[in-house]
Amino acid sequence: MITYEWLYILTGGFFLVWSLLSARDAKWGNAAFWGLLSASFLFGSHLSDFANGVLVLALVGIAGLGLLKRSDPATTTLEERQAHSGRLGNRLFLPALIVPLTAVAGTLLYNYTPLSESGLLAERRETLILFSLGTLIALTAAMLWLRPPVLAAAEEGRRLLDSIGWAGILPQMLAALGAVFALAGVGDIIGGIAGEIIPDGSIFLTVVVFALGMALFTMIMGNAFAAFPVMAAAIGIPLLVEGYGGNPAVIGAVGMLAGFCGTLMTPMAANFNIVPAALLELKDQNAVIRQQVGTALPLWVCNVVIIYVGAFLLWT
Repeated sequence: MITYEWLYILTGGFFLVWSLLSARDAKWGNAAFWGLLSASFLFGSHLSDFANGVLVLALVGIAGLGLLKRSDPATTTLEERQAHSGRLGNRLFLPALIVPLTAVAGTLLYNYTPLSESGLLAERRETLILFSLGTLIALTAAMLWLRPPVLAAAEEGRRLLDSIGWAGILPQMLAALGAVFALAGVGDIIGGIAGEIIPDGSIFLTVVVFALGMALFTMIMGNAFAAFPVMAAAIGIPLLVEGYGGNPAVIGAVGMLAGFCGTLMTPMAANFNIVPAALLELKDQNAVIRQQVGTALPLWVCNVVIIYVGAFLLWT
């Protein structure tokens, strides 16, 4: 059976390659950072909590000391890229389409045919596994079609990853932080406060507080995946699902979208908002956020309406 562990090994393998390439170019800070991250994926499931914590602190130390540097490895030349662009045009995007196609079509094919009885893929993990498979297929197809140098994909991946730096793993770190907050009982504390403020029987107001909490916590923590465990434990599950009998699928899915509205408006989501401004060399590091606020606010209002209508009015 193919499980998440297979994906961890695959991801760890990619980071290991980037670490070795960085070491080859004597970029020791990059090599250490991506090497430790590789170890997290390859061996994290087999290490103690203390050892994983030390590993994370080491990653923070390397990033905090500014030891991560940009790289510019030699891959294809500018002339070769322009030639490919002129000759192939938008067809260059075809390999990228393989990824979502494999994920969607593969999931439907697996779940609604006798293939599901084979037990080949871990239950409820099919889409992510097939998404990863689609990535490998797309990479292979692009290599066979365009015939770049053997290490071109690895080197380009390293160049992009080094340009983003530590912010590239920020979602993973913040998602883990959300789980820590939930285990620490932060959700229970917020739920107690919300229960005293929100009038009994006010479903719509509870939905508003839940969606608002998702957006605000996301703005504070930088990631909706970090905010969700806290707000689900505080309001989503005890009040909206168990208390008022709402549809948990709608509350969970659209609640995450409400959190993503907060992502659009916070510098804490550095990998989404600050890194692009840096890569584009914009004078205002908050320029991306300013452009997104006009989308985030009305989208948040729509999410509130969708939760209220979809999880309660249509569900009951």
